[in-house]
Amino acid sequence: MILADFHIHTIYSNDSTITPKNIVECLVNHNFVKVAALTDHDTIRGLKETIKLAAPYPDILIIPGVEISTAQGDIIVLGTTEIPKKPWTVDSIIDFARSVGAVSIVAHPYREYGMGDLARKYKFDAVEVLNGESLPTTNKMAKKLAKDMKIPGIAGSDAHTTSEICSIYTEVKASLDIEEILKSIKKGLISIPPKLNSNRN
Repeated sequence: MILADFHIHTIYSNDSTITPKNIVECLVNHNFVKVAALTDHDTIRGLKETIKLAAPYPDILIIPGVEISTAQGDIIVLGTTEIPKKPWTVDSIIDFARSVGAVSIVAHPYREYGMGDLARKYKFDAVEVLNGESLPTTNKMAKKLAKDMKIPGIAGSDAHTTSEICSIYTEVKASLDIEEILKSIKKGLISIPPKLNSNRN
């Protein structure tokens, strides 16, 4: 069992102040969350540096990812070290994720830049049901969406400042292995700790 924050932005997103070093330091010092996914807006520029900084620590893991902006809403892709080719549509992003063995996730569906009910029309792997930047009401709606779509629900801090990193996380039945973690998400071998609520503690 590992604990992972599946939604973190770095300074390579124009709205975040988190450096790659901040993320690694947080994981090293955290008592139990040891896995973090980099999901910068429409870029993977921070991946190489973050993974390099994390390399000396065998007990932590960086999952490569990206948050892609489409006209219909934001999509998180976990498990990719490349950016899909444009134009970015919902179908093309889902197809890209599938082609590289990544996971496609509906990001904060009922918040700004979320896909909302439109997500029901597509075959995503998961829904972000607990987002650290979202209100309790919209997280509750996201949870219902995942249930209605019969796909797993993940949690992520959506951190944009250092203090937010790992404040929200997902329990995953897997070891410190990216491929195993991605498979566990798709299989629904994940859960959100009951003590976590919709607001950061």
